[in-house]
Amino acid sequence: MIAFLIDADNFSSPAWIDEAFQTLERTEGSISIRRAYGSAENLKGLADTLRIWAVRPFVNLPLPKNTTDMSLAVDAMELACMAPRPKLIVIGSGDLDFVPLVVRLRERGIKVVCVTERSKMAQDAVPAYDQVIYVGGDQVDRPKAVEPKPVATAPVRAAAKKATTKSPVVKTTSPKPAAAKKAVAKKIPAKKATGAASDAVTVPRILAAVPNLKAGQWQPLGDVAKVLHDEKLLAKSATSTKLFKKFPHHFELMPAGKPNQVRFILPPQ
Repeated sequence: MIAFLIDADNFSSPAWIDEAFQTLERTEGSISIRRAYGSAENLKGLADTLRIWAVRPFVNLPLPKNTTDMSLAVDAMELACMAPRPKLIVIGSGDLDFVPLVVRLRERGIKVVCVTERSKMAQDAVPAYDQVIYVGGDQVDRPKAVEPKPVATAPVRAAAKKATTKSPVVKTTSPKPAAAKKAVAKKIPAKKATGAASDAVTVPRILAAVPNLKAGQWQPLGDVAKVLHDEKLLAKSATSTKLFKKFPHHFELMPAGKPNQVRFILPPQ
């Protein structure tokens, strides 16, 4: 028996879910348990996809962050205690919060696979899973043991000895011109970096960094802000709320007081 549990607040694109089901059925077989957890807004945006794949929606209570993760985790542990229990549980989310759940499921002898979009995956969570499948391509990551690389200490020492045996004439050359050249070389990248940082952030650059905004569906503001920080479109001290308020005709925030959702306003057709 295979169970596919979807965190619709994180794994929130219909195209991602379509590809995930196609990949899993091709590689693992028929999926018996299909559930999606999330806010009413996110599940409404996925209604057609969930209907096509016969996925049961579980609407989350309108409470602060992590309540969706808790609902999914509780159901996953309940499934792990069933008889017979699932041989494979697939979690549709890249959140780091699910690592303790993954560890407990593996301890009960259940294979755990993560399906997510690459920009949504917390890299610290990758080793916890038996397998990570990225949608948007055919790339699959499996945890691998890191093999230490040999350090070539002998050649370095030999090179140091050769340098000490050179003629003193080499040392008589003036080091000042070389130092001047190094100083000039250091200044050039600094000017380039300053120029790059001063570039204005535009709506196309935001959509290119977070492509799932193009669908016009509500997205978790925290997840979008993380991607913008990673792509250097949002400074560490800046807030995503102020950034999106600069483009009132392109982006909408909710709720008005303390927004935690954002969506791209599609142009009229």
